Amino acid sequence: DQIIMDHIFLRVKFSAVVPILDGLILVTGLVGQTLVITILTGRRRKGSQPPHGTDTLLLALSAADLLLLLCLPFHTSAITLGFWPFGSFLCKAISFLGVACSAASVFTLAALAVTRYLTVVHPTWVYRSRMHRRIKLTVALLWIPASALAAPQFAFRTITVSSAVYCFAFLSDFSQLVYSIALFLFGFALPLGIIVLMYAKIYCFLQHARLLGNAPQLERYQSQVTHTSALLVLVFTLLWLPSYALMFSFIGGTITGSPGYNTIAILARLLASSVAVVNPVLYGFVSQKERWLDTTSERGQN
Repeated sequence: DQIIMDHIFLRVKFSAVVPILDGLILVTGLVGQTLVITILTGRRRKGSQPPHGTDTLLLALSAADLLLLLCLPFHTSAITLGFWPFGSFLCKAISFLGVACSAASVFTLAALAVTRYLTVVHPTWVYRSRMHRRIKLTVALLWIPASALAAPQFAFRTITVSSAVYCFAFLSDFSQLVYSIALFLFGFALPLGIIVLMYAKIYCFLQHARLLGNAPQLERYQSQVTHTSALLVLVFTLLWLPSYALMFSFIGGTITGSPGYNTIAILARLLASSVAVVNPVLYGFVSQKERWLDTTSERGQN
C-alpha cells in the first residue's frame, strides 16, 4: 500500500473521490476498532472468564490497525493536493509507520491462526504451559520483523522537488524490485501460508477425530471452522493481493501507461486501507463464536 502511494498522488485524477472514501474508511475503522478494544478490555476487567490468548492478539491487532488508520489522513492530503506538504521527517516517519503497522497486522493474523491451532489440537498443552502469558512476549517480538521490513522506508525515503514536492523512495529499479519481493514474501506469502497451513491442520485433526467416532458433536465444529477459515483466507487474499500485483506491475512498467491505471490504483489502495475496517468484524466479533466453539471442541475431546 505504501509503495502504491508513491505513484497515485502523481497520476490520480479522482481528487474529489479519495477524501470521501478515505473518510468513510477512517470513521468506520475507528468505530470498529474502538468497539473491539472496549469489549476486550471490559472482559478483562470483569475477570469473570479465564485469560484467553486470543484476546491479547486481538488487542495487538487493533493497536496496529489504529496506527495504520492514523497514517491515512497524511496520504489523503497528499493525493488530494497533488504534492507532499508535511516535510522530510514525516515523509520518512509516515512511510515507515505504514509498512511496519501493515506488517505487524499481518503477522498478528498469522499468530492468531497458530493460536487457534494450538487451542483446538493441543488444549492440554496450552493450559499447562500458560500460553496466554507467552503471547504477550510474542506480540512484542512480532514488531521486530515488522520494523525490519519497514526500515528501508525510513532510511531511503526522501522528498523530491520538481514542479511540486513529493515523498518518494530513491531506490534504484533493481533495489526497488528486491525490496518489493521481500515485502511480498514476508508481508503476504509467508503469513498467508501459515494461516492456510494452520487451518488445514485443524480441519484434518477434526476430520480424524470425527471419523474415529470419539466426538460426534465435532461435526458442527468442523463445519464452522471450515467456513470461517475459508472466509479469512479469501478476505486476506482479496484485500492484499491487488496492492502487490499493482506494485510489481508498476516496477515492470506493464500497466502504468494504460487508461485504467488510475482506477485500478485507487481500488487496490481502497482494498488495502479497508483492512482496518474488516479486521474488527472478522477477528473481533467472530472470536465470540470461536470461544464457544473452543469449549465444544474441548468437551468433545474429553
